[in-house]
Amino acid sequence: MRIGIADTTFSRVDMAAWAIDELEGAKGVKVERYTVPGMKDLAVAAKILVERHRCDIVLALGWVGGAKIDETCAHEANMALHAAELMTSTHILKVFIHESEERDARKLARIAQDRVRKHAQNALALLKGKTALSRDAGTGKRQGYAHAGRIA
Repeated sequence: MRIGIADTTFSRVDMAAWAIDELEGAKGVKVERYTVPGMKDLAVAAKILVERHRCDIVLALGWVGGAKIDETCAHEANMALHAAELMTSTHILKVFIHESEERDARKLARIAQDRVRKHAQNALALLKGKTALSRDAGTGKRQGYAHAGRIA
């Protein structure tokens, strides 16, 4: 099985390194990395990872700056990733970190690392089949923060 990782040079941390570290040692998994300049380039990178490099799933890792224009770009990138996902019938896990989430850079890096690692685990689970995450349905699991938990 192949897991694609599309990441950007705009990111302020090496998000792909955390994903690769998390995936390292997973039996039968090969990682393909494609680094592009910014978030709006992630969709074509993800599509290329699926179509040319035969990836079974892709992690699209994007860092969103703190300005309003950055949030707009993130929305556009997200929409393009959805389109690529539908065109390829392949899951593309959109792992975005927004600078607006946390002012403290160290805390933001910890949020990013947690989110990336948890989504890497989600990718591995999705590769096992459509029911692999069913046991966690309705449990309030989150990526980047502590789990919210069930309410009923």
